[in-house]
Amino acid sequence: MHIRDLPHPDPGFPDVRTGGAFLLWLYKQQLGGQFKALLWGLVNFGAIASFPLPVGLAVQAVVDRDGGRLALSGGLVVVLGALIALGGTMLHRAAVTNWITTVARMQQLLARKTTELGSAMTRRVAAGEIVAVSTGDLEKIGWFVEAISRFGAAAVTAVGVSLALVVRQPQLGVLVALGVPVLALAVLPLLPPATRRADAQREKAGRATELASDTVAGLRVLRGIGGEELFLGRYRSASQEVREAAVRSARMWALISAVQVVLPGLLLIAVVWYGARLALDGAVAVGELVTIYSAVTFLLFPLRHFEEIAQAFSFARPSAKRTARVLAQSRPADGRTSGHGAAPTGDLHDPVSGLTAPAGRLTAVVCGDPDAAGRLAERLGGHPPQTDEDGTDRVEGTAPPSVVLGGAPLDDLPRDAARRAVLVQDKDPMLLSGTLGELLDVPSSGQVPAAEALDAAQCADVLTALAQASVDDSDDPMRTHITERGRSLSGGQRQRLALARSLVTDPEVLVLDEPTSAVDAHTEARIADGLRKIRTGRTTVVLTSSPLLLDRADQVAFLRDGTVVAEATHRELLHGHPAYRAVVTRETDTEPALRAGRVDRIDQPHRTHRIDQIEETA
Repeated sequence: MHIRDLPHPDPGFPDVRTGGAFLLWLYKQQLGGQFKALLWGLVNFGAIASFPLPVGLAVQAVVDRDGGRLALSGGLVVVLGALIALGGTMLHRAAVTNWITTVARMQQLLARKTTELGSAMTRRVAAGEIVAVSTGDLEKIGWFVEAISRFGAAAVTAVGVSLALVVRQPQLGVLVALGVPVLALAVLPLLPPATRRADAQREKAGRATELASDTVAGLRVLRGIGGEELFLGRYRSASQEVREAAVRSARMWALISAVQVVLPGLLLIAVVWYGARLALDGAVAVGELVTIYSAVTFLLFPLRHFEEIAQAFSFARPSAKRTARVLAQSRPADGRTSGHGAAPTGDLHDPVSGLTAPAGRLTAVVCGDPDAAGRLAERLGGHPPQTDEDGTDRVEGTAPPSVVLGGAPLDDLPRDAARRAVLVQDKDPMLLSGTLGELLDVPSSGQVPAAEALDAAQCADVLTALAQASVDDSDDPMRTHITERGRSLSGGQRQRLALARSLVTDPEVLVLDEPTSAVDAHTEARIADGLRKIRTGRTTVVLTSSPLLLDRADQVAFLRDGTVVAEATHRELLHGHPAYRAVVTRETDTEPALRAGRVDRIDQPHRTHRIDQIEETA
């Protein structure tokens, strides 16, 4: 494959059982490129290995004063030099192509996995690990995959030179043939400790990267509480640990390099000393001794490739293990049915919690535990809790059953069909950088215009602010650029734009996890009315404890310990279910269960405001 043909039409489905299996799969995916690199490597290394022959002929021709043989040796030098230049150039091109195409394949696999899991990716794999995999790990794996062909060419050439020496000069050839494998294997005892030190370095580097990523993401909050110096000290300490681990790793690799220099040097001294004695005895001609010396010098070249492949493998093995672990994340069945038919319709039922959201109605869910609400929202979207390779829930110890939509388990649906059917907006939605028009340009049914979605999400003030910030003086908010993660907006503005984006999509089932937690009560009431109006005839599930949203829902389900314990309207549950009332009204144990007139004042709930709510109100 050529670089100009990237990206790959189909990156394939990797073998992610182990890191080694993943490396083997990558190698098999580009056998043509590996074979091409091997051939050009044999041309390059074979020409280099043959160079001692004309050099020895030239020396012997000078000793014998033979001009014809001197001219012949000169011609051979020119031909071999051209082959070395051609082979080296083409080997470099083939090796770099293998490297880039391997990295590109892994990038496409990671991108596909990210789109498959969506926000569930960072819930299952730490953000720092994903960053480490998508940057340094891909480079290390690519290095190992491309180095295999060069090492193979060097090894084949080394074996050929050793056999030629045995045939040409058995006395010296046997010494060389026995000495080279010993030199190559001499560093093997040093590789395990070197690998352990390299693994420790990468582990510390991954933690430092994750710490830096989390710090940058929460920089705004850190500044608000004056925690910059605290986290700076933590990162400084983590970076120093990485530096110390890198120094320890470098010392071991320096020792391996020293061994690869000292031992071959001793072999070369032994060959020269023994060859000189043979030359003095007349058993070996001077030119032949020069040829043997040059051939032994060449054999030091494959030893350097042995060191490189050992180092590349020690770096690539843990990187491949991490990459395979990320790529192994998936939906339990990932679609047992085939085809691209219409998404199913009907009631949404979760067998784990017992929750049933009737089709075409607005259902509110009260959990009391934000983490439990997040897990429920993830499960309703077809992303159950993290499971082992056999599909067993790591927490519960059993295989989690699939959510059912209209009688069809989501796990049985192809990914695209499941996504068309159910859309989940979590409590911290992501806004990518770009214009507002690009933000709302998402796959949709086409039934909900962007203007209606923005109006339902109460984004009028957001549009005004974006129009004033327009860089081209067009006063068109749709052309205004939004920074990464929407950091140029307040928390409430980000939340409302994300809600508008979800409404534009207009899925059959929309699951919203705390969609109004960062807005004031008046805006929340208008959003509740707009949401109910624009989602008429569509199934909507809202996980919230806000009385304003609960009062406008067709039905409310109350979950305790992850199971539905009560279902009714908000007012019915408020009057008849003390546990529900305690969660919604934030009553403590010291407060009476009911106060005079308390349950009727649902439009003025007791709420715990977040920092973003304060900023929104300001």
